[in-house]
Amino acid sequence: MNYKDLSLEQLIEEIKSGRTSREEVFKYFLNRIKKYDDKLQCFNYINENWLNTSNWALFWVPIWVKDLYCEKWIPTTWSSIMLENFVPPYDSTIIKKLNQEAMSSIGKTTMDEFAMWTTWENSALKKAINPWWTNRVPGGSSSWSAAAVSAGLVPAALWTDTWWSLRQPASLCGVVGFRPSYGRNSRYWIFPMASSLDCPWTITKTVKDAWMLYELMNGEDPLENTSLAWKDIINPKIWESKSLKWYKIWVIKEFFWEWLDNWVKIVMEKAIKELENLWAEIKEISLPTTKYAIAAYYIIVPAEVSTNLWRLDGIRYWHVSKNESSSMDWVFQNNRWEWLWSESQRRTILWSYVLSAWFYDAYFKKAAQIRTLLIDDFNKVFNDVDVIIWPASPSVAWKMWEKSDDPLKLYLADMYTIPSSLAGLPWISVPCWFAETEDEEKEMMPVWLQIIAPRLEEEKLFEISHVYEQATNFGKISPKGFED
Repeated sequence: MNYKDLSLEQLIEEIKSGRTSREEVFKYFLNRIKKYDDKLQCFNYINENWLNTSNWALFWVPIWVKDLYCEKWIPTTWSSIMLENFVPPYDSTIIKKLNQEAMSSIGKTTMDEFAMWTTWENSALKKAINPWWTNRVPGGSSSWSAAAVSAGLVPAALWTDTWWSLRQPASLCGVVGFRPSYGRNSRYWIFPMASSLDCPWTITKTVKDAWMLYELMNGEDPLENTSLAWKDIINPKIWESKSLKWYKIWVIKEFFWEWLDNWVKIVMEKAIKELENLWAEIKEISLPTTKYAIAAYYIIVPAEVSTNLWRLDGIRYWHVSKNESSSMDWVFQNNRWEWLWSESQRRTILWSYVLSAWFYDAYFKKAAQIRTLLIDDFNKVFNDVDVIIWPASPSVAWKMWEKSDDPLKLYLADMYTIPSSLAGLPWISVPCWFAETEDEEKEMMPVWLQIIAPRLEEEKLFEISHVYEQATNFGKISPKGFED
């Protein structure tokens, strides 16, 4: 059987029914990984061991883990040579919860160093490819996870999202990405990038798979003070819905058309028409503070990252300078230049600058105020609507190195993901259709629709995205070249 074409839900049903075994499923995906990893370059570490124990919710179906979730005695590197020898003696809370439900962690997917970029070009270890067209990028720091799920190397993967880390890879690689409200999931022992935005979640093949993992992962963690004080249980009746009648879905005019590629515009217009056919009410709204979101974000996040990377000085964490006879002062001054990737160096310098005593009020304080205004704007809009939609990315996947010499172009690619992240809102990225690239090749690449709900209203996301997914069925199409 081609297990690569099955969802997480379907794989669990195959095991529960006795039509296959946990061992057979695990070995199937392990063999696919060994067969295609040289081509995709997705994995820092492959775990060939799995535990044979009682039947729980996940039945030991293999799941990939982004290389910043601490797993006991499994190398966890943050895709940096600074931490290439780090093996944590503890599990993150998310890993504990899923292990209790019989998850089989099949290994660690690589990423941009410290999750810091819009493509894979800043990974210190491996360079992933887009499984749809191998000359194109797969997206941001979770792109290796998205590429692995898209190519059928694994049925689901864990990831984290700060601003675009999942939505963009989900869109460019053609998989379902879901992020709950900030605080739904514990961040305990997950390497932090920007602590006030980081949110752990999943990449899956279907909306229902995302819900299944959400049910197991969300809830309060006494060890992590931003986690919410209750567990969210989704009403199972939402999976019976066939239409979107009574739902108001609004489009933000400031963002929807101005920077979109032409073919992406066409696909999004089709998506809006499909939502109308499902009896949703479509309106256009204004959210004026969104135009300041990128500027605010690139002040807030740099400051928080600079603080979180302070511990990686080569003394408390690896590596120590190559010059073994050097003094401690020399180590402090030079260690980061030796062991950190260029983008990490650039951002650390910038972010220390905006937190300095001379510029804190001029930059960081104003950015925090803009963030508050943005949250207020979203709250006002959600008094009248159920969800907001816009594209997950302004373009389809671009060619490798096409934008690497211009950081500003890459920053602007985040324009559709940053506002909701700053506000801590839940969202989901679902199949929309395929668009031609703007160059002479005219390659067909996936375009995904982003649906954003009010804070703590994840149930709306699941119902709307599930109805749309079932009506369109676009998620059934897979990239070629990864057959058994």
